[in-house]
Amino acid sequence: MHDAMPAHPVLGVIGRSGSGKTTLLEFVVKELAARGLRVNLVKHSHHDLALEPPQKDSARLRLAGAAEVLVASPYRFAIVHELRGAPEPSLAQQLARMGPADLTLVEGFKTDPIPKLEVFRPEVGQAPLYPHDPHVIAVASDSPAPADLREGVQWLDLNAREHVLAWLLLQLENKLEK
Repeated sequence: MHDAMPAHPVLGVIGRSGSGKTTLLEFVVKELAARGLRVNLVKHSHHDLALEPPQKDSARLRLAGAAEVLVASPYRFAIVHELRGAPEPSLAQQLARMGPADLTLVEGFKTDPIPKLEVFRPEVGQAPLYPHDPHVIAVASDSPAPADLREGVQWLDLNAREHVLAWLLLQLENKLEK
């Protein structure tokens, strides 16, 4: 697989555990989908994935040695690809497997050089990521913007999700360019 990024906009959503990334993403995806936009999502996990009960035929066949198992139904399909010791595919390789979309949101892959929105809550008790990541173009936080905020970084009110959505819609109009 190649490492070219898709032609449609990609936005990383990063932040410390417990900061509210999934809650914000759930709202944003619902609102964008309600506007007729096709939104893909890549969710990175550092844990093993258990997508099917081990006694199901698909799991049994995967465990028997199948490289990929595609499970299809009238409602959805899923592809389970076993790495079997191969390196984890890059974000670009993962994106290349996905269908077309108006926007792909990426949760995780925080070191990849893609435009990013950081969800930051000081009460989580960990330092923000944006001061050390030049790819962070906006921060959604429940605290006021710091005086030394890097030029070009938008500070958004995490408690005003509609404003975060409005910022994202504007970014989509501009194709997530800085």
